[in-house]
Amino acid sequence: MDDTFEPLSDLPEPAAELEPEAAPAPAPAPAAPGPGGPPRYDAILSIPVTVQVVLGGTTMPVSSLMKLGRGAVISLDQKVGDPVNIVVNGRTIARGEVVVVDEETARYGVSLTEIVASSRDDRVA
Repeated sequence: MDDTFEPLSDLPEPAAELEPEAAPAPAPAPAAPGPGGPPRYDAILSIPVTVQVVLGGTTMPVSSLMKLGRGAVISLDQKVGDPVNIVVNGRTIARGEVVVVDEETARYGVSLTEIVASSRDDRVA
């Protein structure tokens, strides 16, 4: 696990959104890096991914799960102040801390504090 992901700031800006009336054009084949520039990521920038922020987890028998009701508290394996995991398509890619984004609307988010290293085998799979 020596390799790390490239910083997100190195990626080019995504292309403008298509107009609703416009038929989507076929995705261009990824261009190989040419002698004069970086590789193009246009073909993959619109692929949807599932992003999850995992606060923690626990294991309990089904009988305990069935007894849970409104107001029940489930104790997690993380402590207050521990970093949360950011998972993309089932793989942990980063860790961060929960932050308040907007107190007025009670919205919160995650501030990334660490990008998780990935082995070359994980990226090929």
